[in-house]
Amino acid sequence: MAATDEAVDWAGGLDALVEQIAPRFCRIESRRRVRAYLGGLLAPVERKNGWQLAENAGDRTPDGVQDFLARMRWDADQVRDDLRSYVVAQLGEADAVLVLDETGFIKKGTKSVGVQRQYSGTAGRIESCQIGVFLGYASRHGHALIDRALYLPEVWANDAARRSAAGVPENTVFATKPQLGRQMLISAFAAGVPCRWVTGDSVYGADYALRRSIERNGRGYVLAVTSRQRLGFKTVADWLEDVAVPGNG
Repeated sequence: MAATDEAVDWAGGLDALVEQIAPRFCRIESRRRVRAYLGGLLAPVERKNGWQLAENAGDRTPDGVQDFLARMRWDADQVRDDLRSYVVAQLGEADAVLVLDETGFIKKGTKSVGVQRQYSGTAGRIESCQIGVFLGYASRHGHALIDRALYLPEVWANDAARRSAAGVPENTVFATKPQLGRQMLISAFAAGVPCRWVTGDSVYGADYALRRSIERNGRGYVLAVTSRQRLGFKTVADWLEDVAVPGNG
């Protein structure tokens, strides 16, 4: 395929995706902005900041991009649902795998939501950063991200004034990374995302509740564990819980 033909196909595919999520944006201006924003994220610009995304869109200042991100109202979870449906339509198959993982975003300031000095696998060390937990979808047709959650450390979750200043919803409570991962898996299972396995590193493999949730939803898992973790021993409460599951006798 010629490069020009491939570019036309990519542009057409982006237009189709924007058309799918357009009903989530009430105003025509916000719909135009989301098309320009996504185009900028896919463009070969050096940095994906407001100035460069604006320049890629042909704007003289980043005001339009910043207004779209900070003030235009749209439901991110509804757009997530649209994206998940799009990925399943393009890549879905029964033997697919859901992948739990996290990544760090280096931050120099102190006001970005969830930022603090913490370990970042991206940097390979403790850095001032935000941590995002992501759910990926992988099949023989390709792979894509289908969900996300920002990890909010306890020092943030327990500081109402800091949360309010950063615009964090009042009802937000602390959740561990495995708990965030479990919520995303439950959402994917409830939406009927076709998959056979769940995989992840020891951050998620060490969480018993997450493993049980996967089992209850009829999927298998391949999750790493640490060398100090003991498996194969259950408490009486765990045993009684298993007995109470239909089909276990």
